[in-house]
Amino acid sequence: MNKKLLASPYIIWILIFTILPLALVIYYGFTAQTPDGIVFTLDNIKKISDPLYWKAFLLSARLSLLCTVICLILAYPLALILAKSGNGKKTLLVFFMILPMWMNFLLRTYAWLNLLEGNGVINTILQFFGIPKQQLVNTPFAVVLGMVYNFLPFMVLPIYNVLIKIDDSLIQASSDLGANKFVTFRKIIFPLSLPGVISGITMVFVPAITTFVISDILGGGKIQLIGNIIEQEFTFASNWHTGSGLSLVLMVIILFSMAIISKFDKDGEGAGLW
Repeated sequence: MNKKLLASPYIIWILIFTILPLALVIYYGFTAQTPDGIVFTLDNIKKISDPLYWKAFLLSARLSLLCTVICLILAYPLALILAKSGNGKKTLLVFFMILPMWMNFLLRTYAWLNLLEGNGVINTILQFFGIPKQQLVNTPFAVVLGMVYNFLPFMVLPIYNVLIKIDDSLIQASSDLGANKFVTFRKIIFPLSLPGVISGITMVFVPAITTFVISDILGGGKIQLIGNIIEQEFTFASNWHTGSGLSLVLMVIILFSMAIISKFDKDGEGAGLW
C-alpha cells in the first residue's frame, strides 16, 4: 500500500481542523466589512493599541509573567527532587504530578472557586481561627493561583526530563575537583538544564497569556485579560474581524516563543515527555 495513502487521514485532519481555521483567522484578521464589500485592512491588527485592548494585553502579560516566575520557582526544586529519587519513587511521584491533569480543566478550576469563595473552605478555616473573611475570588490573586495550579506540570516535566539525562559522572567529577554543591549546581546542573527551563517557560507563558476560562471563573468577569476580550469579540460582539486581528497578535507571540525553543532546545530535550 502506498505510504502516502496511510498518511491521508492525518493530512485531512490537519487541513480541516488546523489549516482551514487558521486561514479563516488570517482572512478575517486582514479584512473588514464596508458598504462597498470586503476590503483589505490592517486596522484589526492596529486595534491592539486601543487603550481598552492594550490595558487587557498588559494585564495578561503581567499575570502570565508572574505565573511563569512562580511556576519556575516551584518547579525547579520539585524537578530536582523527582530526578534524584529512586526509580520506584520517581515513577510514583511523576504519576501523582500528572494525575490532576487527567481531570477536566474546567472541573479543576471550579474546584478552586469552591475553595476561594466567601463561604468556601479557605475562608471557613480562617474564620475558625478568628480571622475575618478574605476577598480571595474575583481578584488577580485568584487568577494567578488558578494559572499556577493548572500550568505547573508544564514547567516541572520539561525540566525533569532534562535533569534525568545529565550524566552523573559530570557531577562526581565536579565533586572530585573540590566544587561544593552550590558551585556544581551553578556551573553544571543549571546550564545543562537550560533547554528544559526555556521549554517550560514557553509552555507556561503561552497558555497563560492566552487563557480566558480561568479569568472568567476565578476572576468573575472582573479581571479582563486579552483572551477574554477576544472571546467576547467572537461570541458576544460577533466581530470576527477584530477578534481575528487580536488573535493574530497573540499568534505572533506564540511563534516567537517557538523560535526561542528551537534556538535553546535544538534537540527537543525539554519536550521529550510531551
